[in-house]
Amino acid sequence: MRGVNRVMLIGNLGKDPEVQLLEGNISVAKFPLATTETFKDRSGKLVSQTEWHTVVLWRGLADLAQKFLHKSSLVYIEGRLRTRNWEDKDGVKKYITEVVGENLIMLDKKAEGLTHEHDDPAPGGPASGEEGEPDAINF
Repeated sequence: MRGVNRVMLIGNLGKDPEVQLLEGNISVAKFPLATTETFKDRSGKLVSQTEWHTVVLWRGLADLAQKFLHKSSLVYIEGRLRTRNWEDKDGVKKYITEVVGENLIMLDKKAEGLTHEHDDPAPGGPASGEEGEPDAINF
């Protein structure tokens, strides 16, 4: 049986996307995304719990993020989890789990004065990423 690796998040950017241009003119964007869950505890008090996720976008989605997203932007991200590892300068193995975004929907209200050419990147649906991203990202 095959497994499923699917992530769907709605949250706010913790900072502006960091964008790099890799060899072969491939763009990659990386940013922290905060998702907040609110619930009532046993005493009825409202409690908010925030989780931080590292999001990585490739090619067209990276370009879109660079152009339109900024700190506090509200977005829907759909993608998959990927865990990378490396050794630091002291030889200690480090791990990071990232959300590799494949679909992106900007949920902020549109600013007044935007023309149709600045509307959603794909009419009738979300933006889609491309397959086959490189394995190494150095931010």
